Amino acid sequence: MGIVAECRRFFAAFFDFACGPTFFSPPSNLCPFKLSQGANMSAAEPSSSEVQFSGPVHLAVDLGASSGRVIAGGVNDGRLELVETGRFVNRPLKVQDAMLWNHLQLWQDIQDGLRDASLRAQSSWSGASIASVGVDTWGVSFGFVDRHDQIAGPVWHYRDARHRGMAEKICEIVPKETIFQETGMQFMDINSLCQLIAAKQNEDSVFETAESFLMMGDLFHWLLSGERSVEASNASTTQLLNPATQSWSTKLLDGFGLPPSWFAEPSPAGTTIGNVQPSVAMDTGLHDVPVILPATHDTASAVLAVPAEGFAPASPDWCYISSGTWSLMGVEIPQPNVSPLCSELNFTNEGGVRGSTRLLQNIGGLWIYQQIRAALDRQGNAPSWAEMTQAAAGAEPFALLVNPDDPALVAPDNMIDAICGLAGRTGQRVPTDNGVLFRGALEGLALRYRMCLQHLEAFTESHIKTIHIVGGGSLNALLCQMTADACGRRVVAGPVEATAIGNILMQMIGSGSLHSIDEARQLVRHSFPTQTYEPQQTDRWDEPAAKFATFFE
Repeated sequence: MGIVAECRRFFAAFFDFACGPTFFSPPSNLCPFKLSQGANMSAAEPSSSEVQFSGPVHLAVDLGASSGRVIAGGVNDGRLELVETGRFVNRPLKVQDAMLWNHLQLWQDIQDGLRDASLRAQSSWSGASIASVGVDTWGVSFGFVDRHDQIAGPVWHYRDARHRGMAEKICEIVPKETIFQETGMQFMDINSLCQLIAAKQNEDSVFETAESFLMMGDLFHWLLSGERSVEASNASTTQLLNPATQSWSTKLLDGFGLPPSWFAEPSPAGTTIGNVQPSVAMDTGLHDVPVILPATHDTASAVLAVPAEGFAPASPDWCYISSGTWSLMGVEIPQPNVSPLCSELNFTNEGGVRGSTRLLQNIGGLWIYQQIRAALDRQGNAPSWAEMTQAAAGAEPFALLVNPDDPALVAPDNMIDAICGLAGRTGQRVPTDNGVLFRGALEGLALRYRMCLQHLEAFTESHIKTIHIVGGGSLNALLCQMTADACGRRVVAGPVEATAIGNILMQMIGSGSLHSIDEARQLVRHSFPTQTYEPQQTDRWDEPAAKFATFFE
């Protein structure tokens, strides 16, 4: 699944912290994440605090699992510029024992951000026009629309307790080998298929009333345009889509007793599905504005914005990490890989743009790091993010190895207690120093990336020279350097706003102002700063890596 961009707000504190070459500070025109200077870090910053668009402007609604934004993007002097017109919290609801998405509040917040963009286009952006709008979201979540054109039932959160253990239960209905051969998907309790079967087993009323299944981005595109569509990249996170045919697996729909009529044929990113419908246009000012599908899965959009050269080669020489609360590490290749080894190692084939495949693994990401701070916050002793990184940098290396994918760390009541318990069970010293906790969380991620890199090279029979880290985690210079050191590869960090950038780029391709993925990535390289980290003392990581590998035996 592709859930990215959740920790952008958390990393804002890094921007006020400078400690030599370890951190870098992007300019502040897009509060707080505007990155409008060129790839050269010494390039002059824009002279004004507000970008002045004068041509076509594309609106990206970028929804992460904890926050959302509306970002306007357009080209000025050959560079893509960004302006944030809306920012809001995505806070799930607890209704009795159920954990749900507050999709109606999100819809209100989206409209507020779109209205602000429309007002700016009519006033301060002289000569600008809103050319299109598109929505990207995290993966796996979905809703239903009924025959009365109303949302049917609640929209369940993927972390709801009723989904636990479903990855095993679905294999009792249809064999695991069949599911993987049909979908190439990693087995996780949060997958849409698991959520659907949980709903069926709970006899949810939606099975009686639903007419259309829509992924989260598609749900908001329907609210915008009135048109029901399913974009292909997010459909690939359902564990129901065949990645080779880009169509729904009838074998699985039949096997699980899911109505085929729910599932519209997936549409490729770049498709114009219609215009903003009149009722929404009246409220937002977006009259006759096309709704263009980006890659609605946030990771697919983020990968489009990776500043690499080349598109979907058979033997890639670069990989990506979309780094946030989750880390999604993979390669962009032309065809899916559904080999037994891929299934055994729990890799996944997700849809990319222009028919490409993102062969990747979902890794726990900065979730543990965030939840350590949350536990300290409940004790009234929360450090800043900068203080955490300082403490981690000064702590003893490899004193604690933390597997970010350990089931005990998925959703514990107290992350510190969970890590201490895990240390005891794995024969490690129980940490008594916060710096060791912080460092262990980051070193564990770097070691997990090292394992994933080895597998990616084996799958593709290639040598990966560069790791591109995009998203909020690209701002954590300590983690970026650890990744370079652990993997023995050059790391290129940035852009931070990769998801929104990729959303805008796909709208530009769909509208004809860009003509290829290569052209889009060239624009990214020309428009946004990156930071390069070269590997140092890689051999120091060999012994910890060998011990870390035993956690997966």
